[in-house]
Amino acid sequence: MATRRRLLGATLSLPALGLPMLALPAAARAQTAWPERTVRIIVPYPPGGSTDVLTRLIAERLQHSLGQTMVIENRPGAGGNIGMDAVAKSAPDGYTFGAATIGHFSINQYLYQQMPWDIDRDFIPASLTWEFPNVVVVASDHVPAKTLQEFITWARKQPKGVSFGSPGVGTTPHLSGEIFRERLKLDATHVPFRGAAQTIPAMLSGDVTFAIDNLASYIPVIQEGRMRALAVTSAQRWPTLPDVPTMAEAGMDDFVITSWGAFVAPAGTPRPIVNKLNAALKAIAEDEAVKQRFLQAGAYTLWSTPEDAVARGKRERPMWEAAIRNSGAQAN
Repeated sequence: MATRRRLLGATLSLPALGLPMLALPAAARAQTAWPERTVRIIVPYPPGGSTDVLTRLIAERLQHSLGQTMVIENRPGAGGNIGMDAVAKSAPDGYTFGAATIGHFSINQYLYQQMPWDIDRDFIPASLTWEFPNVVVVASDHVPAKTLQEFITWARKQPKGVSFGSPGVGTTPHLSGEIFRERLKLDATHVPFRGAAQTIPAMLSGDVTFAIDNLASYIPVIQEGRMRALAVTSAQRWPTLPDVPTMAEAGMDDFVITSWGAFVAPAGTPRPIVNKLNAALKAIAEDEAVKQRFLQAGAYTLWSTPEDAVARGKRERPMWEAAIRNSGAQAN
């Protein structure tokens, strides 16, 4: 009887329909109203890098569509593991998300002997968010080659070999360079930096020969003419660099490599909140103005279901595991 009275007392009338409806529990109401306060997005890389820049573009739009402030918190270190650990250990209440990348989904578990988190256990993706290729670049003042094949011929003639830069051990630029070096049997030494902001000056000064780095970081110096793009690692040519061939067109088949990102939440975040963020991200990814801003920054907008994001991460792991094993790369 007491139970019946509580249920009757909790009903809400719907005059327009003439039907009763049970009141939503407080937790369900909170999920429906989400977000009711500032949302934190942890970027596990330094400010100014491609992940940071693209995340800020998305956050700017999310503020308008969701009606709450989006605060970006940069937590770099250990290939993004530090920032991702902070996301994993956050309350699963919909007020902390992480800007994860392919490295977190498909690479770091093979690179680090000990991981503080597990991508499949500790997170739930909201959606894929962006994608861009790497680009083979050389400094215009220090490398005479105009095409990829000319560069390969020139590099093989260098008595002390050549060097390639990357934003760190185990990143897609590093592993792309290792795959390139191994396939061509080049005498090439890897030089790790903390990001493209350090790699680019080293190349412009002639201290590093080439890079196969994230296109998003190199668009400005390519367009200025200080760097020469020899090929992109996407399956098709890049829209804003129509004269730059793909790796296949430049003479290297089976070299399609792209970097991508996704927004993730701590495991246990209510699915209605994840779904609401997913819908907002879908609208942003389909917005033509946003697409153009991303293209100018060197990236495509992406959207997916949470399940498709998980599937893509798993699908690409064998390639990266093999690249890490063959290169001997390790990080601690």
